[in-house]
Amino acid sequence: MKFQVLSIIGHAPHPLTGELPSAAARLTQVVDVGAAAEQLGYDAYAVGERHAGAFLSSSPTVVLGALAARTTRIRLLTGVTVVAILDPVRVAEDYATLDQLSHGRVELVIGKGAEAGHFDLFGLDEARQWDLQKEKYELLRRLWTEEGVDWEGEFRPALKGVTTVPRPYAGLPRVWHGSATSLNSPELAAQHGDPLFTANAVQPRAAYAKLIEHYRERFEAYGHDPARAHVAAGSGGLLIADTHEQAVARYKELYEAKVAQTFKPHLAGKAGYNTPFRTIEDAIADGPQLIGSPQQIIDKILGYHEVYRHDLQSVTVDTFGQGTDEQIETLQRFAEEIAPVVREEAPSTLWE
Repeated sequence: MKFQVLSIIGHAPHPLTGELPSAAARLTQVVDVGAAAEQLGYDAYAVGERHAGAFLSSSPTVVLGALAARTTRIRLLTGVTVVAILDPVRVAEDYATLDQLSHGRVELVIGKGAEAGHFDLFGLDEARQWDLQKEKYELLRRLWTEEGVDWEGEFRPALKGVTTVPRPYAGLPRVWHGSATSLNSPELAAQHGDPLFTANAVQPRAAYAKLIEHYRERFEAYGHDPARAHVAAGSGGLLIADTHEQAVARYKELYEAKVAQTFKPHLAGKAGYNTPFRTIEDAIADGPQLIGSPQQIIDKILGYHEVYRHDLQSVTVDTFGQGTDEQIETLQRFAEEIAPVVREEAPSTLWE
């Protein structure tokens, strides 16, 4: 198993204290934690992209560029690049530049995004989101693998003889497809022989297992080697304590206050937006959140691996408004007490 740290750079008041750091402090925190993650032996650090809501992740290339300057080894991912609302030419240019600056450490995770408001912001029809994603991704692939591209499509002006610069550092960067609720992303990933990144953040395990099963079936149906069907899985936040009882006592109020803070009443009943695990006891028992003792977290990750057969586990340490020191302390404990056991029990050849 490989391990990634993800931040979508949430910027909401602390669910208990109401404190809100400045934008500058919050962005600096993300880069500092990413640099610490490299020192602690994590394989990748990812920054999300949001254009609506209480987030500061509207420009992930800038944040990842700052992190590239502070690191030398850790892979730099997105989580996700909302390709459906972006110009593929701009995406090709921006991330190839980052790829060059980082000497080939960039991988994209593309998706249509988890905030519905960004389609209106960019003047796009949300009802066409999957058509937008498919067309724009396929153009991005061509821009990164071909020179002198001639192209015509529905959602942007035609191209004639276009070669985007700079070129990627060492050929086409790996592109994962973020998958949360729809079979569309697993289908597109399978079609192109790309890996799948399941959100594994809000819904019960069976919902994500269905998406992964579809991906693996279609991957092979498209003629790709099943051994190359890499899968990654997210998580709904990481909180570690010595025992189950200590985890409940320490984090119950914080967890449940955050659930209440992020509840979206206008999306109630729509899959993938509001967690059904509203108490910490439910989250520990059945949710994707990694909360509890080190052994509980080990067992949960290995339980997901038994179903998902995933190669990469993503963890998030800033979900609940933790400070920089607490985030790094949590990452250190995970790296020392949890990751070695999971790596041994669930080895992976990803990135080897």
